[in-house]
Amino acid sequence: MARVLIENITKSYGETEVLHGINTDISDGEFIVIVGPSGCGKSTLLRMIAGLEDISSGTISIDGRVVNTLEPKDRDIAMVFQNYALYPHMTVFKNMAYGLKLRKFSKKNIKIRVHQAAKLLQLEELLERKPRQLSGGQRQRVAMGRCIVREPKVFLFDEPLSNLDAKLRVQMRLELRKLHKRLKVTSIYVTHDQVEAMTLGDRLVVINDGYAEQIGPPLELYEKPASIFVAGFLGSPAMNFISAQISADGKTAQLSEDVKVPVANPLSKQGITEKKVTFGIRPEHFSLSDKEKTGLPLRVDHAEFHGASTMIYGRLPGNDELITVRLPHIHHISPETVLMLTALPEHIHIFDQKTGKRI
Repeated sequence: MARVLIENITKSYGETEVLHGINTDISDGEFIVIVGPSGCGKSTLLRMIAGLEDISSGTISIDGRVVNTLEPKDRDIAMVFQNYALYPHMTVFKNMAYGLKLRKFSKKNIKIRVHQAAKLLQLEELLERKPRQLSGGQRQRVAMGRCIVREPKVFLFDEPLSNLDAKLRVQMRLELRKLHKRLKVTSIYVTHDQVEAMTLGDRLVVINDGYAEQIGPPLELYEKPASIFVAGFLGSPAMNFISAQISADGKTAQLSEDVKVPVANPLSKQGITEKKVTFGIRPEHFSLSDKEKTGLPLRVDHAEFHGASTMIYGRLPGNDELITVRLPHIHHISPETVLMLTALPEHIHIFDQKTGKRI
């Protein structure tokens, strides 16, 4: 196990800078998830930690040692890729043992390590099979086993579950989390899947266009997103965003000509009055109003039944922005129905329209 320190890391290809001063301190034994959309720079950052990409500036330290110029093999890390990268002509045992063999481990030591990892990953009955005889989930476990036998200081995962079907991804997420609890090895995991990020990580690093938008525990980022990007990226379905005008006293916000909502803490205390902002409300934080004629009047476009919940899509009067509402249980609601909704002020997020940052 090891602490990984990333200090002011940048990456440029010619004059194009793709990572802009990334800083994070990953504790010994921590499971960190780097998450963001395709092309944001998250895999580039992981490859720089692994030594597969050169660092333009900044430093990366593993277990107190700067590794900027070290070859991948000298960094004491192990990497699990999106594709399994197994040798098709070798058995499971030989695939897991190959790295140890190259490092001149004794046959006895190799056998002990491989069987220990196989037991941990429930691969004991598959050691003599070839990769073509395995399912996708089994192949991914073999790829992880190949890393485990090396007993590295840091595990690096580059979207390892993206080739699996939905049901298998859920199963493998659970297995990965249990595996980390047993091994307690520092792990850095890259994904574009926010569900994977929320369920796996001790902390998240949310990357957007090469910048670290926010770093923190999953629940903290979900409940107090630092920007519109983080708020919209985390959560399924995504947070609703509504343009609003703050009143002169900072106590209410005008969402449309006929719709006002109270603000939890008067924004006048922050000097924010008569200002255009963006309101963010998660679909699950709406509820049906107890009073027939009070609340936010949502005209329904259509409804979807998801079994345990009903998704409602509609618009406020005088506002063309589509609003998504998730109500528990099944509700039979026809298009053009007007629902009166309430949203507690403490569940409303307010963002600066120009900067996108949380107010």
